[in-house]
Amino acid sequence: MAAIVQTLHGHTKDLGGGMLVRRMLPAAAQRAVGPFVFFDHFGPVTVHPADQHDVRPHPHIGLATVTYLFEGAMQHHDSLGFKQLIEPGAINLMKAGRGIVHSERRPAHLAQATYVNHGLQLWLALPQAREEDAPSFSHTPASAIPVVTSDDAQVRVLMGQALGVQSPVPTFSPTLYLDVQLAAQGRWTLQETAQELALYAVNAPVWVDGERLETHSMAVLRPGQPVRIEVRDQVAIDRVSLVVLGGDALDAPRHMWWNFVSSRKDRIVQAASEWQAQAMGQIPGETEFIPLPQPGPHA
Repeated sequence: MAAIVQTLHGHTKDLGGGMLVRRMLPAAAQRAVGPFVFFDHFGPVTVHPADQHDVRPHPHIGLATVTYLFEGAMQHHDSLGFKQLIEPGAINLMKAGRGIVHSERRPAHLAQATYVNHGLQLWLALPQAREEDAPSFSHTPASAIPVVTSDDAQVRVLMGQALGVQSPVPTFSPTLYLDVQLAAQGRWTLQETAQELALYAVNAPVWVDGERLETHSMAVLRPGQPVRIEVRDQVAIDRVSLVVLGGDALDAPRHMWWNFVSSRKDRIVQAASEWQAQAMGQIPGETEFIPLPQPGPHA
């Protein structure tokens, strides 16, 4: 039985200032993979001093953002008062719960530098019972992320449990998130499984049980069976980068509008009204904000 149930190719979205992302989730054919309801891949992009890639203060509810860099740096600042430099290999988890505001900007020490930014931002839908949790922020440094060698691959267990190790990053339901670096012409067998599971090819094509998965594509996998992954193409890089994500299926359908996720449409309408009134919190020292898109949501 084929390992790949369907393949997602995503679409490119401009976040402003020439900052382009590849958005894989949500897709018309696949709204979520486990608790992951949003998947953006940005870069590699060369950032110059004159570029305006800062993301001004904006709100979230009902979700947790998960930011992970392969290269570069970003500065996180939120309405709880947390300021965190995001660097490669670390996991930054922001639980929005009933509401949080944050910004993502160029770090001050790189204001006049030219550098490369490359990474992923994913959203987890919180379980229904935790959608209105108090907001929180958690930073796990790269040095605390478990790393395991498996076949020809080096696997960083970013979230969840795999290959006999447990990530220290908090989760809210069974969740799996792996950064896999596979040697050129290498092979690796994905043994871990989940109710829902997907594989994303970050920087080169790979073969999944004999079926080719193009770069920047996501394969939704058939759960419950090992999957053989190979690099067959000639590639001009030392390491082929893959991401595995998944977990338990959502406990109920989710509504998404702008930066809000909820099991209730009326809750999204309420959050929109709160943001319109600037009643969702303030980031210390910041006065800018992203206005509510119009027209707003409807219950």
